[in-house]
Amino acid sequence: MFWIFQASLDGRILIRLQGVDYFDLYIIHFPLAIKYVDPKVRYPPSWNDEDGKITPIKAPLHETWAAFESLQEKGLAKNIGISNYNGGLLLDLTRYAKKLPQTLQIEHHPYLVQQHMLDICKAYDIHVTAYSSFGPSSFIETGMQISKDTPLLLEHEVITGLAKKHNKTPAQILLRWATQRGIAVIPKSNNQNRLQQNLEVTGWDMEQSEIEKISALDKNLKFNSPINYGLDHPGLLCFA
Repeated sequence: MFWIFQASLDGRILIRLQGVDYFDLYIIHFPLAIKYVDPKVRYPPSWNDEDGKITPIKAPLHETWAAFESLQEKGLAKNIGISNYNGGLLLDLTRYAKKLPQTLQIEHHPYLVQQHMLDICKAYDIHVTAYSSFGPSSFIETGMQISKDTPLLLEHEVITGLAKKHNKTPAQILLRWATQRGIAVIPKSNNQNRLQQNLEVTGWDMEQSEIEKISALDKNLKFNSPINYGLDHPGLLCFA
């Protein structure tokens, strides 16, 4: 499947589909408008343009969201959503959106609980999807220093203790902590056994006190921030 999306200043969209008639879910990945890079130049484009620079453009989020609503109205996307929004951006979206997002995808793990975001989404009936459910382990392969310096959740005594008690893996404990609280998870693995284990996180429960014990590990520690990748452009510091 090959696709291109551009939201220009007047809200027009360009989209190409190959092999499918529509997207089940289409999201704004990061609420930052930067210069478009043609896939023929580089795919995925990352943050830099064809000159290797981060180039913000003047494309307001409300116009980008209007373009997404147009996609849904035309049947090209069954569901539309957002990702990596903070509370202020999400509340602002509720003021101008004709159609609220079906989902918000955020970094969510015991080191970054973001309870205020969960509460806002519940109030507006927006489903939450968690990525990087294992915390620092999800970012070590990127070479991110903060992930290397942070104790692994998969080895934390609270998580390993509960895993032993429930006869589960530490990963299953972390995933069930999310799913038991009504949050969808999207873990990935190249290991067949782990893929199967990741699916087995809804047929059993932890006690409420155990859920709260895991949540108490919160450090408000965000890994997936541009600044942690060494990107300190002023236009990206809203995520610092």
